[in-house]
Amino acid sequence: MKTLAKLPVTIVTGFLGAGKTTLLRHMLDNAEGRRIAVIVNEFGELGIDGEILKQCSIGCSEEEAVGRVFELANGCLCCTVQEEFFPVMEQLLERRGEIDHVLIETSGLALPKPLVQAFNWPSIRNAFTVDAVVTVVDGPAAASGQFAENPQAVDAQRKADPNLDHESPLHELFEDQLSAADLVILNKTDLIDTVAQDALVGELRKELPPQVKIVRAQHGRLDLHTLLGLEAASEEGIHLRHDHHGSADDPDHHHDEFDSVVVQGRTTSREAAIEALQSLVDTHTIYRVKGFAALPGAPMRLVIQGVGRRFDSYFDRRWNAQESAAQQDGPMASRFVLIGEELDAAALQRAFDAALAAAQTAPAQ
Repeated sequence: MKTLAKLPVTIVTGFLGAGKTTLLRHMLDNAEGRRIAVIVNEFGELGIDGEILKQCSIGCSEEEAVGRVFELANGCLCCTVQEEFFPVMEQLLERRGEIDHVLIETSGLALPKPLVQAFNWPSIRNAFTVDAVVTVVDGPAAASGQFAENPQAVDAQRKADPNLDHESPLHELFEDQLSAADLVILNKTDLIDTVAQDALVGELRKELPPQVKIVRAQHGRLDLHTLLGLEAASEEGIHLRHDHHGSADDPDHHHDEFDSVVVQGRTTSREAAIEALQSLVDTHTIYRVKGFAALPGAPMRLVIQGVGRRFDSYFDRRWNAQESAAQQDGPMASRFVLIGEELDAAALQRAFDAALAAAQTAPAQ
């Protein structure tokens, strides 16, 4: 009886807002016939990344359930995971003959080492191997000094931005994501000049073993041959990689130092929504904002994502029939996940209500 080779798994990790979901969408859009299973390990009460991922051009099932495997229109699979890593891997194993490769997008707050270590468990080791850990780096954020080793630069950054005036585990988390990498993608290079890119590559190189390549990208657009087939078998040497958070063999031991809360409200404009969210970032320890805004008269859903005070927004799809029906009782509420430290849901909701009211009544500039 022929023994099937182990299924290769690529783990895509990276800090908040680095572009992991965009990279996965690009990989799915350019799968070239590969049958790819995608696991999105979400953090927060809303399945934001899963929702965004499902807007890829190949189209996806509208059915939603945590821990379920979904069919993609091109024959690939997709599933969302919250504390359900092993059951999902077992489901994928049952469909071994239908899958060529597995992609796992970790939470932006994930510690990659425990997840890689999980591939040494007997039930996983015999069927899967980690082809590579791909760490995506937000070029502009890293170039700004947010994760620099230079203490003077860190101090200057804190003085310039009150949002960073606190002790934070984020720098250590960034280093841990780099230390686990088999390939580093320096993303968003269109937003920083060549000199800054070269300097950043030099700083990253100090944190990486010589065999780990650094490639530059815009919007995650890279040839799949660069990303897949690295055959690193990362699980075999992960115990040698340095990390700041111990080595518990628990793939769900990712984000216990962070809080996640949801705020919602009626938003009258893109500008008012972002201004209100920025006010929360200014006054609370919030690292990441992500969510959907419903604007009056807009038939499409507005995605808003923020890292620090830098926010991006775009319309991704039309509201579906169920969502549109909900508007019969009045405009839909916009909902946003806030990820940070020591977050009080009730206090943040009150602050968001007040900030929205102020932003939406302020005279136009």
